[in-house]
Amino acid sequence: MPRKVYNAEGAVAVGPYSHAVESGNLLFLSGQTPLDATTGKLVQGDISAQTRQCLENLFQVLAAAGLGPDDVVKVNVFLTDMANFSAMNAVYASMFSSPFPARTTIGVAALPLGAQVEIELVAQQK
Repeated sequence: MPRKVYNAEGAVAVGPYSHAVESGNLLFLSGQTPLDATTGKLVQGDISAQTRQCLENLFQVLAAAGLGPDDVVKVNVFLTDMANFSAMNAVYASMFSSPFPARTTIGVAALPLGAQVEIELVAQQK
């Protein structure tokens, strides 16, 4: 069976992958780094700016599938510096509403293009 995929103009892929793939009533979104779709470059700024850009990119992909932040059930966050957890968390809390999705935050040695954060989502379709 062919994959049903979604790609968004407001998100940039830096490799051979789809922005999202549908499986049953779940939508698995590939990790997004904080790339600015208009420039194709990493957003400059601190972890707050980078977290916001990651989530904006992901929300563009959700929109391409007819979904939004309230449809997200699981989030995985990858940080190159766990000292940035509180600042990332503050932006995250401002972009989702309660009850919040389940989440895992993992410290990693490095991310593509020197990003400080990468975020991936799983959403449930109605």
